[in-house]
Amino acid sequence: MHTGGVRITSAVIDPALLELPWGIPLEDWPADHLVALPQGISRHIVRFVKLNEVVYALKETRERIAEKEYDLLRALERIDFPAVEAVGIVTDRFDADGEPLETVLITRHLQFSLPYRALFSHVLRPNTLNRLLDAMVALFVRMHLTGFFWGDCSLSNTLFRRDAGAFAAYLVDAETGNLHPKLSEGQRSEDIEIMRVNVFGECLDLQAAELLHESIDPEQVVDDIVARYDRLWHEVTYEQEIAHRDARHDIEGRIRRLNELGFDVAEVAMSTTDGGYRVRPKVVDAGYHTRRLLRLTGLDAEENQARQLLNDLDTYRAESALIDEQQAAHRWLTEVFEPVVRAVPPAMRRKLEPQEIFTQIIQHKWLLSEKAGRDVGMAPAVQSYLTDVLAKKPDEQAVLGVEVDSLAGSA
Repeated sequence: MHTGGVRITSAVIDPALLELPWGIPLEDWPADHLVALPQGISRHIVRFVKLNEVVYALKETRERIAEKEYDLLRALERIDFPAVEAVGIVTDRFDADGEPLETVLITRHLQFSLPYRALFSHVLRPNTLNRLLDAMVALFVRMHLTGFFWGDCSLSNTLFRRDAGAFAAYLVDAETGNLHPKLSEGQRSEDIEIMRVNVFGECLDLQAAELLHESIDPEQVVDDIVARYDRLWHEVTYEQEIAHRDARHDIEGRIRRLNELGFDVAEVAMSTTDGGYRVRPKVVDAGYHTRRLLRLTGLDAEENQARQLLNDLDTYRAESALIDEQQAAHRWLTEVFEPVVRAVPPAMRRKLEPQEIFTQIIQHKWLLSEKAGRDVGMAPAVQSYLTDVLAKKPDEQAVLGVEVDSLAGSA
């Protein structure tokens, strides 16, 4: 598509994108075209715009790099990998003097997500860091199982969404990546070493800015994240030897452990040994609970959110003595989940996404019940949470605490 000498390549074009000032370098765009959102450290100029209630991230880069990243992000989207959604590429840009401008990659902003620095407006404590590292490791393992070589894994290239007391991580920068049928051990090792170097540097930066808790050692952090990666990779890939008499029990137990970690098992490869069997499950992807919740209710949630929602659904099913799982899911959705979501005042709905609000209400109800020594019921828990917890939380824009101009620079 051409518009005033500019060419836009996009699978689904938003006509409002055509009205943006493409003849001006992104760093000079007027503030009335921008929205204030937190962004991570980037080698490129990055801006956010809001058009028809949709927020887009715009990044200036070289045409060849933009095309490669666009294709990679589209490929990752087709396999349902947690990454930002590629929207389009803008090329053939020229300024008022006829000088060429860099190509712009357009991605859709991931709602309710934050770069790691936006989470560190106060001193980062060990527990928060642990949750971030767990999310990043899960993303990294899932990536390598998929055959994706990142080439620049870092906290800066990752977005984080709250996930029922934990975090879920999303890839936000794929320009150094490559998608293969399968990664070699050498490719995995190289990617891990790049991650080690990058995260160590980011922790040193946080330490210099006095945003890292005094008990956190950057060198220990990178050793820990590699150890976490190795443990998870081993759990989802190792070949297990089991005895004949324990075969069914042990195989089912292994699959349950993988499901609890959030991974689906497509098939189990078995071979005989002198004392029993050698077993290797074929893990196809993460998102076991997410997919089960989606299948039963149509709700799309992060993995930990889905696990807690399913636990609540299963409790409701048991208390209601409903045998049919689909019937129970429908009734839980209409009688429990939807009334809670509707109870949130419109002014508060931008603070957290509905699934996260529901999981926090479940936890709040449990705390109130423990304090009272009895089940306080859902309705009082909802009202208490809205008044005492959610009302005090910042919404998506209030969390920034900065003006658009201070977010506009590059690094």
